[in-house]
Amino acid sequence: MNSDYRAVLSPCTGVCTLGDDGLCRGCLRTTSEIARWSQMNDDERLRLMESVLPVREQQRSGFEFLLGERHAIMRALHPLASMPMEQGWNHEELADLLPPGPPVESAVLAGLVPRRHGTQVLLTRRTDGLRHHGGQVSFPGGRIDSGDRDPVAAALRESHEEIALAVSQVMPLGFLDPFTTISGFRVMPVVAVIDPDYVAVPNPDEVADVFEVPLEFLMAPENLRRVEVDYKGRRRTVLEYDWPGQRIWGATAAMLFNLRERLAGSAP
Repeated sequence: MNSDYRAVLSPCTGVCTLGDDGLCRGCLRTTSEIARWSQMNDDERLRLMESVLPVREQQRSGFEFLLGERHAIMRALHPLASMPMEQGWNHEELADLLPPGPPVESAVLAGLVPRRHGTQVLLTRRTDGLRHHGGQVSFPGGRIDSGDRDPVAAALRESHEEIALAVSQVMPLGFLDPFTTISGFRVMPVVAVIDPDYVAVPNPDEVADVFEVPLEFLMAPENLRRVEVDYKGRRRTVLEYDWPGQRIWGATAAMLFNLRERLAGSAP
């Protein structure tokens, strides 16, 4: 093989210093791989360039870069620096059914888990004995306490308390639109990437189950249906997904619908 072809194929960037992980900070090769480069055949070089180095780049960059839909989702969200302040996007529909007084400010974590077989949405099923929405499928989260700096901090704190999700295993991306619940909560959904190495440990006092559903399934219009229900003498329409062993409906289904709509509205 001639030297011109080797020069073109080489991943060297001219930044030739080693990081703490033993990889070159520029090209992500080991010292052994750099030393052996001129002795490698075409197949070895291509395997390193096309299979090994891209994985190392993802691992060094952080787990959030494993999310294939990351750029599209970030375009669809309110930026973390521009939190929406308006009432829930469904507030007018519920205005005559809400309890008196100002809404209870709360936040949930809409966690996306990058898997080899596709992005998954992390959901929980609440224990039956909880005061609000017992037994229902939901995102981890709850009311914003006085000690919480903002909705992101509240969503992260609640997620840690409910399912032992460490802050270091979450990368917030942005906000969906606020949502009003029939019980009088104004919910701020925080969309985030969750480290695929995370292992859920549900708090038995609050969470009966933790499970994942493919994002692709939840974003497909044909999988979401509208159901008529009676509430305080009035007919209402609620959204619902059927997933094996779980009923995903109400506020959680509506927030997923909001994500779908924002993705569709931001598509290039």
